[in-house]
Parts: sequence; structure tokens; C-alpha cells
Amino acid sequence: MNQNERTKKEPLFHIVKRDTITLQKKAIFYASTIIIGLFIGGIICSLFSSKNAFQFFGSLFSGALGTSRRIWLLLQDTALLLGVSLALAPAFKMKFWNLGANGQILMGCLSYVGVMFYLGGKLPDFIVMLLGIILGVAVGAVWALIPAIFKALFNTNESLFTLMMNYIASGLVATFITVWVKTGSGVLTPIEKGTIPPLGNQYLLIILVFFLLAGGMYAYLRYSKHGYEISVVGESNNTARYVGINVRKVIIRTMLISGAIAGLVGAFIGGAVDHTVSTASASNMGFTAIMTAWLATFNPLIMIASCLFITFVSKGMTQVRKDFKFTNDAIANIVIGIVYFAVIAVTFFLSYRIVFREGAFDGIKKFFARIFPKKVKDNGEEDKQ
Repeated sequence: MNQNERTKKEPLFHIVKRDTITLQKKAIFYASTIIIGLFIGGIICSLFSSKNAFQFFGSLFSGALGTSRRIWLLLQDTALLLGVSLALAPAFKMKFWNLGANGQILMGCLSYVGVMFYLGGKLPDFIVMLLGIILGVAVGAVWALIPAIFKALFNTNESLFTLMMNYIASGLVATFITVWVKTGSGVLTPIEKGTIPPLGNQYLLIILVFFLLAGGMYAYLRYSKHGYEISVVGESNNTARYVGINVRKVIIRTMLISGAIAGLVGAFIGGAVDHTVSTASASNMGFTAIMTAWLATFNPLIMIASCLFITFVSKGMTQVRKDFKFTNDAIANIVIGIVYFAVIAVTFFLSYRIVFREGAFDGIKKFFARIFPKKVKDNGEEDKQ
């Protein structure tokens, strides 16, 4: 086979793993990409408004950091999203694609609100709170255990199974609301008996719980035997079995932990934030957390930064919509999508690089050579026209 035939059969380019990049370079790349993505978003917003791109940045920061209350809300929502990300981290590290965090959150929230509804005012608030948290964590764990058992015993598709569980959870929430709300409005008014009491203010407890949980999860995944087993199972089930790891046991145990943490998030949403439950209580955090966990490469400490960034952009765009007088979320969602895409793209190119085949651009070079031919000077040297 000659060189020309070999070149024709080779692909134009292939993707190879990039060498290790220093943390400083990664930070520079991420910061640059985020700024570029936001600047593009500002230009898009200015095209549909009388305001300019610089005012876009002012509204963005004002929406997230404009007042002390907004800062506390930013940290609280970051903590809740962090909790869901921590729930997904061990499952994803094990290559168990848990898409059911929304359902696990809803079941945790429903459980806590159910305890408040039936026992609030009948038992001391402290007892109601403990029962609500315990039940929320337990039900969230059971909700994740169901697809885990089917995966471990029958090797079912966990993505479809956990996704299906979201719809069942949403249906259960709607059913209980129908039973509890006799007026038929479909809205359960906030319950004030048995709620989780504030610590200093209404935000601090949630922030402390999930930020501390991030440290605990980091230690669990990095230093514990269970964390090691999760990593081995994620690399290869066959390798895990060869070294004596019970793969079924690891799958079930890890999903119990995943569901329990998601249920805890739901319990705090029902008991400390909303004091009620609805089919929208999870706020799609289960899907948003997929991105924050992936961006952090399943590192719980880096997840703090990824969750803070995602929450900052979402809250900032709410203010942008008001200031730029957009009548719906369409433009704001486009900007959020562009920023997310930019961050995901730079994550890919930090891990991989594109290598073109030898001679890939020879045709382009010949084309330009015809357009800009070289002429020979009298002394024999070549000169461009």
C-alpha cells in the first residue's frame, strides 16, 4: 500500500488523551472561558434590549450578590445543589448512572411534609423534626435501592429505571396532595408545626450541613475501603470480582448512600425551606447536579465551586431578565445554555487534544499556492507576489 492510499484510509483527525495540565493552567482556561461565555451572553441580551453588554454584567452580579439576603440565598441554593451532587458522586464514580435524584428528593420532601401534616402539633416539634429527617433519608434510600437491586441482580438499564422512578415519585406527590388538600386547589399551604428550626438565620444550617457533608464525602471516596471498592467497580466489574470485591453488594450499598443524601436534601427543602411539597419541589436539581458533578470530575470539594458557579449564573440571569425587560425565560435560558456549553467544551479540550493526520492540509496549501503563486527574482531567490 503506497503513502497516498494509506493517507486516504486514515481519518482526517483523531482525538488523544492530553498530558496532565497544571491546576493553575486549568483555572486560567476555565476563567477565560466563563468570561467569554458570559460576554457572548451579554451581547445576545443587548441585541434584544436597549441595554448594553456591560449593563448585563451589572445585572448578573446584582441578581446574585446585590444584597445580603441574595448572598445568603445564593449560598443556601448552592448548598442544596451541592447535596444533590454529592448524592450522585459515588453512584457516577461507580458508573451507575443515577438519573433519579429528582424522584429521591421528592420522596424525601414528601416524607418530611407527611410527618409534619400528621404529627405536627401532636408531638413536640423536636420529635417531629427528627422523625421527618429520619423518614426522609430512609425513603430516599429505599427509592434508590429499588433500581439498585434490579441492576445488581438482573443487570437492568439503570438510566431508564431511575428516570422512570422520577415520574412515579411525582405521581405519588400529586396523589398525596389531592388527599391532603380537600379544596381541590392542588396546593398544600405551608405547615409551620415541626419544621427544622433555623440556626442563627434560616439559611445557615443548610449551608453548614451540606458543606460539611462535602468534606465527609471527599474523605469517604478518597480514603475509605468503600471508596476504593467504588473506584474499582467503576473501572471494571470483572477486575473487581477478580480481586474479591462483591460487586452486587457495592452497587446496593452505594445506591443506598446516594438515595439517602438525596432524601436528606428533600427533607431540608420540605422542612426548612418550603414547609410544603409540590411536584416542582426538586426544581430539577437532579439533572442540574449531573452537570455539576461531572464538571468537578466527581470530586466533592471541587463540586462546591461548580455548584456555586451554576447557582450564581441562574440567579444572576433572573435579575437580567427583569432589568432587560424580557417577557419570558427564553433569552435567559439561551445565555445559560451558552455559558454551560462553553464550560463543558473547555473541560473536554483540557482532557483531550485533536491530532490531524500528516499532510491533512496539503490540499489547502496547494489551493492558496495557486492563488498566491511565487515568482523567481533575477538572482534566483523566490519572492511572494
